[in-house]
Amino acid sequence: MLELYGYPRSRSFRVLWALEESGLDYRYHPVDLLKGEGQTAEYLKLNPSGKVPLLVDGELALSESAAICTYLGDKHPESGLVPRPGTAERARYDQWCYFVLTELEQPLWTAGRHRFIYPDEKKVPAVVEIVPWEFGKAAAVLGKGLAGRDYLVGESFTMADILAAHTLNWARAFKVPHGIRALDDYQERICARAAFSRAREREDAAK
Repeated sequence: MLELYGYPRSRSFRVLWALEESGLDYRYHPVDLLKGEGQTAEYLKLNPSGKVPLLVDGELALSESAAICTYLGDKHPESGLVPRPGTAERARYDQWCYFVLTELEQPLWTAGRHRFIYPDEKKVPAVVEIVPWEFGKAAAVLGKGLAGRDYLVGESFTMADILAAHTLNWARAFKVPHGIRALDDYQERICARAAFSRAREREDAAK
């Protein structure tokens, strides 16, 4: 059975959501990062970075949320959540996944590090001040990509939508506005899916 190690309200929720969308059986193991559980010898043997999410599938221990989501979709093509390799749709899928990780998410993660992760002597307030502008530029690109579309890739929901909607949720939680009504509508529609609610319930029950 698949084993997922995660922490509430982190990137591991993306994988929980992906597993629920795929209808796969799995066990969820909460890792309390604030209590140092990610730095135990046992966990570091599985994931040397000490971070979450981590998916264990037999002999494979895989980290990085986008890589895990794509792996699940490739391994279970019947889910229709990841386009087939070598197709134009797969190229667009990869494009949007990489865009979310490198452009849309990064300003938010920068803000998070300088607000509550770095020690005080390492925080740079001026970096945080530029985050709304940087995020806004990336959000505008995402908005153009979604113009006239319900989903980022093709005519159906994919793992790319999980990554994008989850990142938009982070922006809302961090109070970083983008001012694009179409993105708000997209976010609400994608997060209204039943699998999103099931994943949230699974995460809350494990606290």
